[in-house]
Amino acid sequence: MDYKRVVIVDDEEDLTWSISKHLAKDKEKYELLAVNSAKEALKVLAKFPVDLVISDIRMPEMSGLDLLMEIRQNFPSTKVIIMTAYGSHEIQQQANDRGCFKYIEKPFEIQELRQLILNVVEEKKGFDGRISDLNLSDLIQMNCLGRLTNALHVKKGSHVGVIYFEDGHITHAALDNQIGEEAFYQILSWEGGSFSIEKGVKSPQESISKGWQTLLLEALNRADESRISELQTFEVETEKKQLKLVKILSDFILKKGIILAAILDNEGFPLASIVVEDYRDTYQINTVSPIISAFHNQMKEFAAKIKMDETIAVTMEFEKGYLYLNFMHDKKEYFVVLANVDIQLGLLHMEIKKVIKAMSEII
Repeated sequence: MDYKRVVIVDDEEDLTWSISKHLAKDKEKYELLAVNSAKEALKVLAKFPVDLVISDIRMPEMSGLDLLMEIRQNFPSTKVIIMTAYGSHEIQQQANDRGCFKYIEKPFEIQELRQLILNVVEEKKGFDGRISDLNLSDLIQMNCLGRLTNALHVKKGSHVGVIYFEDGHITHAALDNQIGEEAFYQILSWEGGSFSIEKGVKSPQESISKGWQTLLLEALNRADESRISELQTFEVETEKKQLKLVKILSDFILKKGIILAAILDNEGFPLASIVVEDYRDTYQINTVSPIISAFHNQMKEFAAKIKMDETIAVTMEFEKGYLYLNFMHDKKEYFVVLANVDIQLGLLHMEIKKVIKAMSEII
């Protein structure tokens, strides 16, 4: 049996004793260890594999945040549940949904905590994150919930920002020439970067008065709006690109003998395609592209087997016409042409080179 181990950390001995007593019924499923300081918890973690740590935030000497950072650094596969008086259900739900670690609000029903523990030890869905996935908003919440006084330094590229906490309140943020709320929101908008915590440092000034829950919710709303804007921009750019490709193909199929022309991505999805009107009852790109894609994959395998590296172009002659594939240089896309027997192959090859050059500048 793969025996699980759970550690409960709280400086209130009565609480850890009570939790241990009520969870004793599950002793066949996991070993439960109760300690009364973060330092004791680290000693256990160094000695035994631990699947789950349940910790209070505000503790003397070493806080729950300090413990969390140690776990992140040295025991990243260990999952964490934070016990706290929360105050904002919406932010709590956001944190729990991310799966990095979970919060349970004091006072809680022991059955609620028991179910969270069983979800971990029985490897049920709903707690798939790792403490190594800890992000900036998690750190901010931990500082606020623990009512800590710290300076959180955040760096991304050449930019360095700092967020100050005093007794759990966000008092000041600075980034380059910005200070206050806008600096805070800008720092929260970063994807990636590194951070460090300077303990016990107070802000040189006060530029933020809003509550931390309000600030985080506004940051989340701004992030959602930014993602929507980025998606809309991407969609517009994609549509422009597609229109340019269609224009190139429209000019190309005017050549005598062309039946179909299409540009497909590596998965065989048509980025742009045109079928000459007289052949639209016979050929639809949605039925042709999967066939071409399968052939494309076979050609890649064949090239590898005969040790000829990548396929550049393929021309196949049939009784009723030709199939031409050209794999675009340094691109994942490829150009497909179906032509009837009236086509002049030499002219076709020349025109295809022009088309590929024009499309390469767009893709």
